[in-house]
Amino acid sequence: MENFIALSGANIDNEHICCAISDKKCAQSYQLKKDWLKTEFVNGYVFRRLNARAKVFIEYCPAEKAWQPIDAPNYLAIQCFWVSGQYKGKGYGKALLQSALDDARQQGKSGLVTVVGSKKFHFMSDTKWLLKQGFVECDKTSDGFSLLVKKIDTAAKNPLFMSHLKTGQFKHNTGLLVYYTNRCPFSEYHVTTSLVETAQKRKLPLTVIKFETLEQAKNAATPATIFSLFYNGQFVTTDLSVCMDSRFDKIVKI
Repeated sequence: MENFIALSGANIDNEHICCAISDKKCAQSYQLKKDWLKTEFVNGYVFRRLNARAKVFIEYCPAEKAWQPIDAPNYLAIQCFWVSGQYKGKGYGKALLQSALDDARQQGKSGLVTVVGSKKFHFMSDTKWLLKQGFVECDKTSDGFSLLVKKIDTAAKNPLFMSHLKTGQFKHNTGLLVYYTNRCPFSEYHVTTSLVETAQKRKLPLTVIKFETLEQAKNAATPATIFSLFYNGQFVTTDLSVCMDSRFDKIVKI
């Protein structure tokens, strides 16, 4: 099995971050993700990836510093976890997950926590696979998000979603509403360019809210702060491909 490397402020300028490596239209978005990582490394953020040109990586951080509306004191929060293509089924996912568990133990953490869909959501970890690895659901929202935990300290308090997420209703908004951050190297371009053009073509009102700080993300109206699309106050998808004209009508039912 190939080696893994950890990105840091010292090497990130010379190392890739797996996604959008060669996507020229997302070059600015790609750099924004790198810039975001630089600010988060000082908060204990970890980005560990396969030492290859591939999408095989895990990102995690102290849950108190996670850009998500979760309450999980003394846990590490998995932020993004991906094994793609030819690398699936070869043990890379288990090895990356074990590395996060080892870090949690060394740091005296209560365990790992992560946000997923109750069923598989795009741009989120594989729920079924995580359950097979010993994660259990400890909280959920009415619009289909689950909070999974894998405890080291079995007596530790269960993590929870922030209480403001439980209704799943955002009646203040009409038309399209998008929340996003620079946690993904695809988000900036596709939200600010692809989706703007797609909405204009259909004459749909569009509101875009970008979370720029940890506090804003902790108070977010969605646990999927990479990208979440709502229509007329109802959650629709975490799938960034909805931004593209060719995919929008297949996902959003107007």
